[in-house]
Amino acid sequence: MSKTALVVGASGIVGSAAARLLVERGWRVHGLARRPVAQDGVVPVAADLLDAAGTRAAIGGLSPDAVFITTWLRQDSEAENIRVNSAMVRNLLDALPRPNGPRHVALVTGLKHYLGPFEAYGQGSLPQTPFRETQGRLDIDNFYHAQEDEVFAAAARDGFSWSVHRPHTVIGKAVGNAMTMGTTLAVYATLCRELGRPFVFPGSAAQWGGLTDMTDAGQLARQLLWATETPAAHDEAFNIVNGDVFRWQWMWGQIAEWFGLTPAPFDGTARPLADQMQGLSEPWRGIAQREGLVEPDLDRLASPWHTDADLGRPIEVVTDMSKSRKLGFLDYQATDEAFFALFERLRADRLIP
Repeated sequence: MSKTALVVGASGIVGSAAARLLVERGWRVHGLARRPVAQDGVVPVAADLLDAAGTRAAIGGLSPDAVFITTWLRQDSEAENIRVNSAMVRNLLDALPRPNGPRHVALVTGLKHYLGPFEAYGQGSLPQTPFRETQGRLDIDNFYHAQEDEVFAAAARDGFSWSVHRPHTVIGKAVGNAMTMGTTLAVYATLCRELGRPFVFPGSAAQWGGLTDMTDAGQLARQLLWATETPAAHDEAFNIVNGDVFRWQWMWGQIAEWFGLTPAPFDGTARPLADQMQGLSEPWRGIAQREGLVEPDLDRLASPWHTDADLGRPIEVVTDMSKSRKLGFLDYQATDEAFFALFERLRADRLIP
């Protein structure tokens, strides 16, 4: 018999990639979202995780072998992030019946475990890079830790195994998502080409010249499934990146070339996308109408604030994956090829011309 999975946040970048992989591997997949979208082989489940009774009504009859938590809701303060996002995880796990057999719950967080929350992002005393899973929590409130604590408490109560997965910036497709660097850069490049603007790197000198890495959504999905199916990986936290490192001064040229652009020289001054893309909603709407694109709303495609947060960091960010490598997770994904594959998909799906 095939195993059953519940993917929470199935319409997002990570959730959709995980659902797609699980379907390919023969799992029966239920995809939970507030507003589910059609996905091949996925049974849609509509639920608002802040509504405990509604969540119980939506999933109380399910008994999945694995649960993948890939969603969060951004709030105006870290205190609210903690309150809201811990409640979502708590309501989800409280709504599921106690497992009759083995169950695994995989939680996706990220490198803010090492860098701190948005309110104190990249500030204060940070761990030395490369970031390693053995580095503990920073002494600062962080909603990732609140989510983890909910998982740990439910695991102790219900007897399931768990894993925590910490990606760097994720490359993947989702419309209306708050953290879409790949799509944001594709839209920015398209606008630069259309308007004759220079293709200017928006971030810091440290990011331009320092080493960094990223995480393809498919690579993350493979680690999620690997941890679920590998007993030695249970009750552990893992970093997850593609396996290569690069400097943005190189990658910026690769992205520019794909879009037929010449990258502008970088003079060391940060020029955030939030400023560069200000007032470009109408030009984008015009491009969408002319080219027959399916999403004319710039705000649903691009997330300049998140891209600026990543590319504006004052330190280089490199992530160690020794723990999962030692346990047998050996998958690799070239980051430039991950960008190019995303751009091709965005074009095929009529999201960029």
